[in-house]
Amino acid sequence: MKNLAHYAVTMLAAGSVFALTSATALGQDAAQADPKHYKVEFENEQVRVLRITYGPKEKSVMHEHPDSVAVFLTDGKIKFNLPDGNSKERNLKAGKAKWGPAKKHLPENLTDKPFEAILVEMKKR
Repeated sequence: MKNLAHYAVTMLAAGSVFALTSATALGQDAAQADPKHYKVEFENEQVRVLRITYGPKEKSVMHEHPDSVAVFLTDGKIKFNLPDGNSKERNLKAGKAKWGPAKKHLPENLTDKPFEAILVEMKKR
């Protein structure tokens, strides 16, 4: 009986680790998945503010964001690689703001210049 209880606890622990790892792999938070490019500047119960910085030709890893507003601090041409294998290129202008619904993507700076933006992520109440 003692061996059966030990086996059950071991299987439960292994299953929990697998579930946590799978959830992380499927939906990675940008600041945790790519701290080189995403820095948390402010956070409270309602919003989280990220500073996004990409050097020339740099790209991220696949990650996700909740509904958010981006404010572009520099001009940029960014390629957004999507989980389904498709991609979209966007020309972004400094000083402009854009609303975006929750999404998963892998951004890539296509220019020879650094790119910087502020992203305000909305939290669910």
